[in-house]
Amino acid sequence: MAKVLVIEDNEMNRDMLARRLRRRGFDLVLAADGETGISTATREGPDLILMDLGLPGIDGWETARRLKSAAETAAIPIIALTAHAMTGDREKALAAGCDDYDTKPVELSRLLDKMQKLLPQSKS
Repeated sequence: MAKVLVIEDNEMNRDMLARRLRRRGFDLVLAADGETGISTATREGPDLILMDLGLPGIDGWETARRLKSAAETAAIPIIALTAHAMTGDREKALAAGCDDYDTKPVELSRLLDKMQKLLPQSKS
């Protein structure tokens, strides 16, 4: 099954999402900030990244830009997640390199649909 990197600073949100995805057979790796997310993505080579935009230190927009500009992580699809959906945030996330965007609280069926569209067919 697909390996998914969850970059989320809120421990409760990170753990809840990880448990729900593991129950559906996904292999999960976790990071609590953008810097760790970048190094984890480079080391682990996930099939997909779910990333909060409101990260401490390097925010999600800058993390996405860095991931998409590095040869070893550029092809990894990123779905941005945010609780503070403001007008223009979706466009800003896509412009930073995210492949899709979703709001929190996460509606799992909607998120799974978006994930399936971005995962390689052999991994979905």
